[in-house]
Amino acid sequence: MFEVAREKIRTRHLAFRTEQAYLHWIRRYVKFHGRKHPRNMGSAEVEAFLTHLAVEAKVAASTQNQALQALLFLYRQVLDVELPWLENVTRASRPKRLPVVLSNAEVRSVLAQLDGTCWLMANLLYGSGLRLMEAHRLRVKDLLLDRGEVIVRDAKGGRDRVTVLPAAIIAPIREHLAKLFDRFRRQRKLREQELLGHADVKTTMIYTHVMGKGAMGVKSPLDRQL
Repeated sequence: MFEVAREKIRTRHLAFRTEQAYLHWIRRYVKFHGRKHPRNMGSAEVEAFLTHLAVEAKVAASTQNQALQALLFLYRQVLDVELPWLENVTRASRPKRLPVVLSNAEVRSVLAQLDGTCWLMANLLYGSGLRLMEAHRLRVKDLLLDRGEVIVRDAKGGRDRVTVLPAAIIAPIREHLAKLFDRFRRQRKLREQELLGHADVKTTMIYTHVMGKGAMGVKSPLDRQL
């Protein structure tokens, strides 16, 4: 059942975090009712579980609604069962609070505590309005440095979107990418050295350079000296 649910989620191109959340709530639902199969349960069991979340677990309204959406997905999309309107669910109350918004000075203070990759990611989250997983999944080709744009692919809802790339971090990003490429080249040379059995990485560099020009069977002078 869980594998079918995962397949249905992925065929609809839902976010990975949505997949994790839905599977989590389905497991909790099944465990709550003594591991009965969901096909042998219905709206009464769903109502009991959601009421338990609100009354005993005291979850937030958004958390309870997420659990509800997961169970509706389970019954409608996985088990092909249409549930009647869940009228008897005790809904978690939504607290009326003002959102906490950091001032510019507070944001600068937070960013000042970071460095390296964490600093770059935090600036992307704040300056480009990216979600955490969107920042993690960015690829080099998604960073349009010359145009000051970021392409966010397969975002929430399965849509791509374009957002702004802060000008203040374009130079640090270029420097970061240059370091990554240099590290990749060095790791590749070491890997080639290991595969070819050379005692010196310089031998590998010469060998691969010559071989790249099509000189098959050419042995490096450095190898003859070893």
